[in-house]
Amino acid sequence: MTRDGYVARWRGREYHASPDGDDIRLYQPGPGEGFTEVRPGRYVRVVPAAEVDDLAYVRTTCTWQGQPFIVLAEHEGWLRLEYTGGRWPVAEAMGLEAFDFGVYQGWAPAAEVADLGEQRV
Repeated sequence: MTRDGYVARWRGREYHASPDGDDIRLYQPGPGEGFTEVRPGRYVRVVPAAEVDDLAYVRTTCTWQGQPFIVLAEHEGWLRLEYTGGRWPVAEAMGLEAFDFGVYQGWAPAAEVADLGEQRV
């Protein structure tokens, strides 16, 4: 499983999270005490930021064809990657799409990706 987003530790458990000023929105896939369903399979609870033990941004990193990437998504054996090497000639030679100025993305077969790991920022 790849992750790219905020996580918060609250009452000894880690949740997907979203900071919102002095509050943190915690998300989980099923019902729980104080959680409200916002759509099928997605429940939220808002807690004061002061009650959260830890808040961090987590992203999944990897290498593909010897170059550094962030994993943005996964779908049916493919990974959506964003190049973090900062060299446009390399990104262009790899056939990556120019998503925005200086931002290059592409799909790679998951079997070709190496060094998958999480980075807390």
